[in-house]
Amino acid sequence: MVDMVITGDCVVTPHAAGPADIAIAGGKVVAVAARGAFPLSAGARLVDAVGKVVIPGGIDPHTHCLWPVPNPDGSVGSTQGPSVVGRAALHGGTTTLIDFTRWTHGHSVQGAIEARMAAWRADGCACDWALHTMVEGDLPPELPAQLAEAIEAGHPTVKIFTTDITPSRKGRMVDFGDIWEVFQMLSRKGGLGVIHAEDNDIVMHMYAKLFRESRAGFENMAEVHNTLSEDLSFRRVLRLAEHVPGTALYMMHVSAGNGVRAIREARARNLPIYGESLHQYMLYTQEDYKRPNGQIYHTYPSLKSQADQDELWRGTLDGAINCVATDELCCSLAVKTQGKRIDDTTGGNSGVEPRVAVMYSEMVGRRGYSLRRFVDLVSTNAARIMGLYPRKGAIAPGSDADICILDPGLRRQVRAEALHESDYTPWEGREVTAWPAMTILRGKVMVENERWVGDERGGQWLHRRVPDEIRAGAAL
Repeated sequence: MVDMVITGDCVVTPHAAGPADIAIAGGKVVAVAARGAFPLSAGARLVDAVGKVVIPGGIDPHTHCLWPVPNPDGSVGSTQGPSVVGRAALHGGTTTLIDFTRWTHGHSVQGAIEARMAAWRADGCACDWALHTMVEGDLPPELPAQLAEAIEAGHPTVKIFTTDITPSRKGRMVDFGDIWEVFQMLSRKGGLGVIHAEDNDIVMHMYAKLFRESRAGFENMAEVHNTLSEDLSFRRVLRLAEHVPGTALYMMHVSAGNGVRAIREARARNLPIYGESLHQYMLYTQEDYKRPNGQIYHTYPSLKSQADQDELWRGTLDGAINCVATDELCCSLAVKTQGKRIDDTTGGNSGVEPRVAVMYSEMVGRRGYSLRRFVDLVSTNAARIMGLYPRKGAIAPGSDADICILDPGLRRQVRAEALHESDYTPWEGREVTAWPAMTILRGKVMVENERWVGDERGGQWLHRRVPDEIRAGAAL
């Protein structure tokens, strides 16, 4: 029996964008057909979405909930947890988050995953979620086998750093011998490497150089986490992957034109390489560091030049950039702006809630992207790459009924006071040309007319498997 029918004149499915009715039952899409095709049964709800844009729920593949951050008083605190971020995500039309388990020395991978999942469940998440497994430092020889078990248990993505990022985080970087071992395991077991790629020698050299020159203000961040670093590291990582046939990679937070070009060239050789950028890299540049509270625009690596930003946009059109994420780190303005130097500025952003509206407005409204390409970049491609498709990322029979209804009548300026994450937003004052009027998670209305009406702990962990076609070649 059908529980709900959404009728609209602009429904974005995997095949088209146009008039359709969506029938939902038992949390799933059971049919998509011509308008008026489904007579309503007793008790079923009709949602009139005429004049609106109906898309699959957004997927943010890069967030950091319950993440340690220093407080202004010197203590160590934590970013907001999934109870806050998940609810904010749903307010903004995002229905799935992919966060991280951080493995550290002295623990097993399985133990770290169990502890992280327990923390998420204790805090509670309103939207659905999954976890990448993050490894760091000098990897013990037994670790690849533990990662293989995690892949089989539904955690198929492994994050690796090629840099310590800042001098104070020494021990984060994984050396290339250990990366080689992990790549061999990923190739055998069907995993996907998710890579933070910067050249550590260049980054640490530039920290030392700017300190010597008394230019350590955070506004110089782009000189440290620079385009040369991204070029060298991306090409080295991609060359290593090419020497381990079957290694599939997802290059996280691509920030420079050099990174885009490296991915583009690898994909031209049909290597299974996929690129992610962040909405702040797409819309801010290093010049924004000079604005008041310029730290709010920063995440690591760094903002770059206008030319780099232009290349990121080209990448969204030719397949080098497949996903637009946030690197969500939900903290207060005081925490975000406490660091003043290149080595102590807080990364990440409070951005999961406005992401879908901001990118719709920029892509569809200002740049003329098709609705299908916009949906690919904020939802479908992440589902495909990360092993969630077609359960997620599609309005199609058999898919979870995760749906965002964008309303162009809700045009506005983004204001922190109207959001549900933090006391600041890097998008303050930005004009958006639509906003979610309704967000549905597995057939349940979670947000309606900007009011919360859902289950605050209704999110589910998602078992994932990276599909063979993603691992076989440049599939998107």
